[in-house]
Amino acid sequence: MDETFETLLALWEDIKLFFFELTKFIFRSLHISFLKFEEKKGFFVTSLYKERGKRSRQLTHTGMAILAAVGVMMAPMIAQEFPGRSVNPWAVSAAPAVLSASTDDPGLDTQISSKVRDSIIDYQVQSGDTVASVAQKFGVSVDTIRWQNNLTKDKIKVGQTLQILPVTGIAHKVVKGDTVYSIAKRYDSESQAVVDFPFNSFSNDETFELAIGQTVIVPDGVMPVATASTPRPRQVTPDAGTVVASGQFVWPTQGVITQRHSWYHPGIDIANNALPLNIAADAGHVVYAGWDSTGYGNMVLIDHGNGFKTRYAHLSQIMVISGQNVKRGDTIGKMGSTGHSTGPHTHFEIYLNGTRVNPLNYLR
Repeated sequence: MDETFETLLALWEDIKLFFFELTKFIFRSLHISFLKFEEKKGFFVTSLYKERGKRSRQLTHTGMAILAAVGVMMAPMIAQEFPGRSVNPWAVSAAPAVLSASTDDPGLDTQISSKVRDSIIDYQVQSGDTVASVAQKFGVSVDTIRWQNNLTKDKIKVGQTLQILPVTGIAHKVVKGDTVYSIAKRYDSESQAVVDFPFNSFSNDETFELAIGQTVIVPDGVMPVATASTPRPRQVTPDAGTVVASGQFVWPTQGVITQRHSWYHPGIDIANNALPLNIAADAGHVVYAGWDSTGYGNMVLIDHGNGFKTRYAHLSQIMVISGQNVKRGDTIGKMGSTGHSTGPHTHFEIYLNGTRVNPLNYLR
């Protein structure tokens, strides 16, 4: 029994010695391998340094190429994960499409004068200048120069500084209690003209609220205490009726012309509190009838097929549908005050080959 115990004890000692030596051997082997790895790593780093990044760029480019290849292979599988999409991403044309939020026909274009100014500027009088020549130079009326610069007589001198408005009219500094409507009434103008002038800003675009101290341009405004050199006409449109002739434009509705064509207002406004019907100014094809979110409100656009198109905006009712053909004089809607509007009126535009022209040159 004692011999068996001693034998087992000796065997146990041999096993411990074996594992101890094995551990030492493994540790020594790993240590040697680590030293060799450090030596090779140092050589690799030194080589990269000596090549001043050439090899690193090659590795980077290789890595990017691999990533791109993986992306190309994964793209079709990723595209299939989107519900309701069956578009082959590699079948899409490479040519970019231009998107627009405008509801205008793609063929319509607006040409704006290069003389457009967005604010009042200072002008120093030169030798030979007169009030009339300065007004002509900047495209405003003589009265506009007089009113803005408090000129009682048309006498100006060289070196004098004159303030020049961007358009004919009045510049008004807002005080407490002023509204678009009260300002327009004070200067014998239309509130819609004040709203439509593109460089007038509002604290609230929905209610046309003004900030105290801001300057508002009143297009075609007249000083209350002054008499204009040239009286401003107020033209009333004739009754449009139900004209059946073709080749000429008839008045689209009945009322007072409250705003004429200009570079910032490419049409005419016809106002009438009775909200009369609107008719097609000539026979044509309705290319759009509905709501326009850019400011026209309820709007009808008619293509007359001869290079001309007409637009009828701010309607309270639309009585035609897109795709419908209409005769000259057919009812298309009813005057209103929808969209960017301050009161009942119809905004009427005529396009010739995509460019908006003065409707008063074509209406009969």
